[in-house]
Amino acid sequence: MKRSYFITACIMICLMVSVAAYGEELTTAQKAKVEAKIKHFSSWSTDKTIVDFVRNANANPPAESKGMTQEKWTNLNMLSPEVKAFSKNDLANYLRKLKDDTVSEVFVSGSDGTKVAFLSKTTNWSHKGKPKHDVPMSGKTWIGKPELDDSTGVQQLQIGLPILDNGKPIGSIVVGLNLSKL
Repeated sequence: MKRSYFITACIMICLMVSVAAYGEELTTAQKAKVEAKIKHFSSWSTDKTIVDFVRNANANPPAESKGMTQEKWTNLNMLSPEVKAFSKNDLANYLRKLKDDTVSEVFVSGSDGTKVAFLSKTTNWSHKGKPKHDVPMSGKTWIGKPELDDSTGVQQLQIGLPILDNGKPIGSIVVGLNLSKL
């Protein structure tokens, strides 16, 4: 219990520093709302359902991920069975229950950066080599800059959090906040 509290406290400190660093493009009201959302999302880093699903996906990648490349991913649509395998799995359904109307997107990646679950098809199959995955894999929180997101079409701010299994990053979860809903 103490270890979990310590990890949550560390995540919160990193989050506050990140919001301050990237907050120049947000209004004061938006900054406060983002900080509150980050505090809420930090619990997702150690949520048992999320951690267990990612741990299992790392050990036993789904058949749909085998041989997947960015080129193949780009040519798939939302109705493709390979896409549905990630948007309709147990973790995606669980994430739908956790999110509220300020969340424009959520996607979870395993340790290798490839997708484990998402609410809607992402632009990229893998985020390995990108800060939104690599920073959380170092145990820290990443906060992007406000931007128009290619996959959702909304002005949003993405937050990348580590998925922690006994304090060790095993994947990442990226939450997009719809700035018009904050």
